[in-house]
Amino acid sequence: MQAPSLFDSLRHGKISIERVASPGFASYPLATSFTTQDDAAMRRRLAALAALPFLALASSTQAATSDPIGDLIVGAMTGGLPGTPAYRMRASLYHAGAAGVGALDSLGCKVVAMRTAAIDKSLIPRRTVLFIKETVGLPMPDGGVHDGYWYASDVGGSIKGEKIDLFTGHGRSSMKPMMPLNLSELTVTKVGEFKGCPPAK
Repeated sequence: MQAPSLFDSLRHGKISIERVASPGFASYPLATSFTTQDDAAMRRRLAALAALPFLALASSTQAATSDPIGDLIVGAMTGGLPGTPAYRMRASLYHAGAAGVGALDSLGCKVVAMRTAAIDKSLIPRRTVLFIKETVGLPMPDGGVHDGYWYASDVGGSIKGEKIDLFTGHGRSSMKPMMPLNLSELTVTKVGEFKGCPPAK
């Protein structure tokens, strides 16, 4: 008798996928259980998971700024269609040395260049890991390139509703790589949570 496939085991509720780990931050919940076979949202998630190997092959020929696998995972996690954004947020930038900007964020952690984000905590809880696809490929202070992940650890008096303030580093010159995104609308997706302080890089 042929052993059941992974997809069949998932569809019949025999396997529970609880967390997915990504480099640079804590693992995050994808789905806690699969028990309702007739649920349309559940079928969509299963279909997305089954399609991952095929998209992995196709994505190797895509441009570096395209992230179909990331979009698919986020869509499966949120119950939305792949590529569906969670928020369209108006971006602004801030840097160390500006008036009112200290060395610590609202959690008491050191602000991290190109990682710390200030949000409206009534909309996005602090300690949320965010993926902003428009920032993928931007230069990092250490000479690397940005992977799109930010950490919601700060707040601001003018950051209300669907607005996000991104910390660029020390001095006005640190804002230069990000200036094309200043005051633009960014695609912001919640992808998990972190404990303690944001990573230092």
